[in-house]
Amino acid sequence: MSEPSISVKQTLSLMPTTEQRSRLRRIRKLKDNISRYGVMTAGIAVVFSLGLIFFYLFSEVAPLFRGASVDVVKTFDQAELHQIEQDSTEFLTLERYEEIGGSFKRSGAVSFFNVNDGKTILEAQLPKTEGAEFASLATSTADHGLVAYGFNNGEVVVTKTNYSLSYPQDKRLITPTLLFPLGESPVRLDEQGTALKVLAIQETFGGTLIGSITADNRLLLGVFSESTNMITGESSLSQEVFTLPPLPAGMNAIAMQIDEGAQHLVIATDTAQIILYKIINPAAAERKEPVSVGGGKITVLQFLVGTGSLIVGTDKGEVSQWFLVRDESNEYHVEFVRAFESLPGAITSVAPEFARRGFWAGDDQGNIGIYFGTSERTLLIQSISDKPIQNIAISPINNRALLIDGGKKVAVADVWNKHPEVSFHSLWEKVWYEGREAPEYIWQASSGSDNFEAKMSFIPLTLGTLKAAFFAILFAVPLGVMGAIYTAYFMTPKLRGLVKPTIEIMAALPTVILGFLAGLWLAPFMENHLPAIFSILILLPVIMLVTGFIWSRFPESIRNRVPEGWEAVILVLPIILTVWACVAVSPFTEVWFFDGSMRQWFTDNGINYDQRNALVVGIVMGFAVIPSIFSIAEDAVFSVPRHLTQGSLALGATRWQTMVGVVLPTASPGIFSAVMMGFGRAVGETMIVLMATGNSPVVNFNIFEGMRTLSANIAVELPETAVASTHFRVLFLAALVLLALTFVVNTLAEVIRQRLRQRYSNL
Repeated sequence: MSEPSISVKQTLSLMPTTEQRSRLRRIRKLKDNISRYGVMTAGIAVVFSLGLIFFYLFSEVAPLFRGASVDVVKTFDQAELHQIEQDSTEFLTLERYEEIGGSFKRSGAVSFFNVNDGKTILEAQLPKTEGAEFASLATSTADHGLVAYGFNNGEVVVTKTNYSLSYPQDKRLITPTLLFPLGESPVRLDEQGTALKVLAIQETFGGTLIGSITADNRLLLGVFSESTNMITGESSLSQEVFTLPPLPAGMNAIAMQIDEGAQHLVIATDTAQIILYKIINPAAAERKEPVSVGGGKITVLQFLVGTGSLIVGTDKGEVSQWFLVRDESNEYHVEFVRAFESLPGAITSVAPEFARRGFWAGDDQGNIGIYFGTSERTLLIQSISDKPIQNIAISPINNRALLIDGGKKVAVADVWNKHPEVSFHSLWEKVWYEGREAPEYIWQASSGSDNFEAKMSFIPLTLGTLKAAFFAILFAVPLGVMGAIYTAYFMTPKLRGLVKPTIEIMAALPTVILGFLAGLWLAPFMENHLPAIFSILILLPVIMLVTGFIWSRFPESIRNRVPEGWEAVILVLPIILTVWACVAVSPFTEVWFFDGSMRQWFTDNGINYDQRNALVVGIVMGFAVIPSIFSIAEDAVFSVPRHLTQGSLALGATRWQTMVGVVLPTASPGIFSAVMMGFGRAVGETMIVLMATGNSPVVNFNIFEGMRTLSANIAVELPETAVASTHFRVLFLAALVLLALTFVVNTLAEVIRQRLRQRYSNL
């Protein structure tokens, strides 16, 4: 009787004291606090990290949509350039280091000066015949830099600025000089010696072209080319002058331009019309019908770099862009493309940028406007002076500008205008690009040409992303979801233990390997066995149904030999035989039905077929997505409470009825999550689409053509672009769009999933 009492005493002695219990409670509370605040801190860190990602992307993207700014840092009089006060500046230049400007005077005097202090560095005088007087001046596009003076005796002198760079005592020294591409002596354009009242010059692949309207309204075109003797090294200048069809009666020319391709000469008239001349064969030049501009009289006509588009300014301050557009007959005509925000006064000057489709315009009230053609942006309108803007010079790197007003004041301005190519219109709407017949969606961000017009529309990339994800989901969802339903609900546990891990381990396959196989093996195989591919996609479901139907008609004694849940094994052999038969019969099918080549049959019927196309991507990327969809959907179906299915079966429902009426509604939130996870994986996939699509940014949903996705485009182009360039920032904007797209889709998916859960929670 004493042993139990001893045991109780021992038990009581082992119980913690009040002090010990208090200490244990403090320890437990400490652990609870550590767990609570640790989880909270980790959650906040995740949200903060995502916020940092968005912040970084926004910081890279924000400069794209900033407008231009012009800050006048210095002004000085032209008298400081040691020139005659009455001698006005006809043309102004600024070299790429933004240190030296050049002023071309009406008298033929040229003054190079330091833009920081206005001091003259070099003065020169253009050669001219004694007694010749200035009549007109013309310039080529900025990248060629030619300046032509026309005189009242029919002669022309052509010059070009040149800046030599040296580093005496490790300091940069820029030495300006003048070059004379056609020789230092004036060349005669008009043998009759008439004044050249309107002049145009352009450097082309066939030589230098000079066009002019004489005082007696004759239209002349001179073709000048220089040849070098390979033996003696002597150079000789050849010239030929053609008389072109005259302007229509009653019209006078006020401006003229020649394109770089030596194909067209464009004239603006005093009747607010533009006339296009076809000069491919100058001896048989053709004059097109005049095109009316409207909006006032034309005051300025200027080609942008590349000479694919014209800028027209009027006396009402309107600024518009016109293209040389080719029609169905392969004939060019001038067509209005876009208008920009008007300036308050009449347009007095237009200065194109050196290597972009941007330009500046000045008016007679001292205002300037900065515009960009491709993005259709008016970047800035600002008052610089209270007198007319006469000349504008923009540096080749667009960071500084020189302006001269009617008061002969030279203004030096610092400029911020780094990313004018981008706007909502250029990214998401159709844009009419130079050389195109109509507005289009195009992505072509770079080229080997310095004056290339960047085309950065997100529409081809976004549609390509959705196209790749759609076809991948179209392939993966039926297989993944149906496989998950069968595995979780109908398959025997032993077989499920083999199938589920096997499918899930597929998720570990590197996508670069899948892309490699898709591009180098599957795409050529599908091209050579197109009938087999379609036969497999059509016949496999049919064979499965037929096999199941035949199995159901077998005697029960035979069917009972296969344990319940192992029926799927029966399909293995029919599937293998069907695939083999489709591939074996494929060549004969092409001969019987498609004249020997199904791909050629597609082409003959107007269907484009690329070897690496959306069908290849759909199959391979679907294969990569299936494990994610299968795993999540299978867990959702398998987690349906047993009492629900058992209750349904007990009430007389078949297993199929139970699956459709009970299991699927209950598991629908999880199945929907599986599908959306697969979609998110497909949207963000890079390597498969990079290697298996051909990376062609086209706008269509043709399953036989390729595409380019946002992620693949970033992977391809980001390593090749210059840091902080417009292209670089646009790629970051593409990443932001992709992230936002994924965020929106996942948010909607979560909302729908929660509603599904609430709807079926009463089950």
